[in-house]
Amino acid sequence: MAGGNTEYLVLVAPGAHDRALAAVKAAGGTVVKENTNLGTMTVKAAASGFVTRVSASSAVEGAARSRPIGKLPQVQPKVVEQENLGAAKGKAGTSKAVANSKLDPLDPKLWGLRMVRSDLAREVQPGKKAVKVGILDSGVDARNPDIAPNFDWKLSRNFAPDLPEVDGPCEFRGCVDPVGWDDSGHGTHVAGTIGAAANGIGVSGVAPNVTLVEIRGGQDSGYVFLGPVLEALAYAGDVGLDVVNMSFYVDPWLYNCINNPVDSPEAQAEQRATIKAMRRALNYAHDRGVTLVGSLGNNHEDLGKPRTDTSSPDFGDVPPYDRPIDNATCLDLPVEGPHVIGVSALGPSGKKADYSNYGLEQTEVSAPGGWFRDYFGTPQFRTNENLILSTYPVNTLQVGGLVDAAGNITPAGVAAGVQKDCPAGATEYTQCGYYNWLQGTSMASPHAAGVAALIVSEYGKGSKNSFGMSPNKVRKVLLDSAQARACPTPRLVSYANEGREPEFDALCEGGREFNGFYGNGIVDAYAAVTRY
Repeated sequence: MAGGNTEYLVLVAPGAHDRALAAVKAAGGTVVKENTNLGTMTVKAAASGFVTRVSASSAVEGAARSRPIGKLPQVQPKVVEQENLGAAKGKAGTSKAVANSKLDPLDPKLWGLRMVRSDLAREVQPGKKAVKVGILDSGVDARNPDIAPNFDWKLSRNFAPDLPEVDGPCEFRGCVDPVGWDDSGHGTHVAGTIGAAANGIGVSGVAPNVTLVEIRGGQDSGYVFLGPVLEALAYAGDVGLDVVNMSFYVDPWLYNCINNPVDSPEAQAEQRATIKAMRRALNYAHDRGVTLVGSLGNNHEDLGKPRTDTSSPDFGDVPPYDRPIDNATCLDLPVEGPHVIGVSALGPSGKKADYSNYGLEQTEVSAPGGWFRDYFGTPQFRTNENLILSTYPVNTLQVGGLVDAAGNITPAGVAAGVQKDCPAGATEYTQCGYYNWLQGTSMASPHAAGVAALIVSEYGKGSKNSFGMSPNKVRKVLLDSAQARACPTPRLVSYANEGREPEFDALCEGGREFNGFYGNGIVDAYAAVTRY
């Protein structure tokens, strides 16, 4: 029974630390580290049986795999985000930096900035350096000249070491990527939308003067596991971050259910523990002043009326199987956790993107997320420009064959619309900024997080080291200032013209002031900072 190399998170019951330690030992586990603020222990134990054994103790509220070391992926996540690859119409470019401009050279391509009126808001409030936004994602490429001016090296942390069986060969000693590095590209794209600097290079973000803090919780491959997420959220609360963006769901379960009868007893126990642990971490961050913003997900379903889950578990020894989802006892985390502002995704026409989740239960606001198939019947249909352009690591573009070893955009990169912009005097391509098009609720959430950061900047109080604003007040301003948008007519939207099967059909419920597609409306940076 003793020994094993699988990593678990154990939730300690209040006041039961010593008894929990004994229970872990009796169940065959070894404590690796503890987070006393969250009441969790990271434990290594055998690959099977540990959860059931340790959970039998009254000193333990549950246990779940932290990171499934030694397991193999079953499903590659986030495939929707680069739907344009190999199928788009568009053009790449190399821009010449324009100094002393209110907008950066590539900003005309950022229809999302105009939709949320960030171009107007920055004349009133471009964001304050004292406002710190956490990027809980795959990392952030701080070499990009649009990220570098706003990146906080001192506060940034990596909580997710590479897993070779998932992420491929490790690039750095100890399989720990340094702060300021991103092999996925996802986190860098998110960071640029939130806070790329308005510096005459490349693009600018929704809140171009705020501080960006990497709190990496995701793998290079796109997977995001429980342990690193808990550590990142606790850290966000401890160091006083103002906003945290979460464009992911916690793997391996699309929905964590309390007692789904088709799941094994051990899988049920792990999911219950995941729900409890995530609630602890989200509450912990919120109670310490962190406004939490999350993507609704790309599964094109009403989160209040979920379909059968066919993608879980997406990692481990057990292949995915059909899981009927009971809305009352199953949660998509983190977006269905406490205090998380859920964001749906729109295309440039303002329509709900076909892939975006929606519903009266969880949609609080909507934001630009990109939609490759927007504008059916026009030349703009299936073009790169329908997506969201943002910062992207050159190393990731090189691995994908979109940029060559000398830093030049390849023919494949041209088809994908990759952009490059070099500051004056740059002598190496690594000094240049690279930019890529993606779509997803992952791209919508950072638009909302950027507006939240502007709200804190405009209305927050305190000194430089303790500047901030209550998350509940941030939420109220964000929701109250959103642009109300009525449901389409007819309310039942078919995406058949865009090539989607009937499963994508979406019913918009609610009125103009609040409905399942737009929530309280489209986030509006200008209205938010001029409201009072």
